Amino acid sequence: MFNMDFGERVVIATGCVDWVPSPMPGVMRKPLAREDAERGHATSIVRYEPGASFRAHDHPLGEEILVLEGTFSDETGDYPAGTYFRNPEGFRHAPFSKEGCVLLVKLHQFQEDDGAHVVIDTFNAPFQPGAGNLQVLPLHQHGSEQVALVRWPAGERFQDHSHFGGEEIYVISGEFLDEDGRYPAGTWIRSPHLSRHFPYVEQETLIWVKVGHLPLG
Repeated sequence: MFNMDFGERVVIATGCVDWVPSPMPGVMRKPLAREDAERGHATSIVRYEPGASFRAHDHPLGEEILVLEGTFSDETGDYPAGTYFRNPEGFRHAPFSKEGCVLLVKLHQFQEDDGAHVVIDTFNAPFQPGAGNLQVLPLHQHGSEQVALVRWPAGERFQDHSHFGGEEIYVISGEFLDEDGRYPAGTWIRSPHLSRHFPYVEQETLIWVKVGHLPLG
């Protein structure tokens, strides 16, 4: 098990983490949290080399993907950088990448009654006004769980707040800051239930954020 204590705050600068091989040739990973070697809860950065493929498989308790670079493909189509997926339990595919791609991947983390299949092209979907000057692109909501992209304009500050059900952030571009540090693009942050912080940015920044999904105790 790796980073499976959800009561602890975890910060990983993924640009400083080495790639490790997956069971499939040409598919590499940077584990961020993992329950077991090849099953159960897992959050990873995954890289497909050009021409790499994965055997057909399904997704017990779902698969969540954000395409960070390149084009990810399966038998349903080609999905470029910026595509957000939710593949529920029962969905089966054989993914590959002709040109190569890099993904943020979360496995085995859906709520049991969440069967939504979601595909969103975030590069072309409209953002909505959020708190202050933030721009928000909602990606999914089920029960207490909410997922979104949030665009921060340069110099924006958000009020001090707590995270009921925790918060998870991946910094896509720019640099995210709070009283505990600076988090450049590629940083993954997982903050536990009822944790607090005062976030802000100095430059325009885009983050993927999920709230309300971590254990309460």
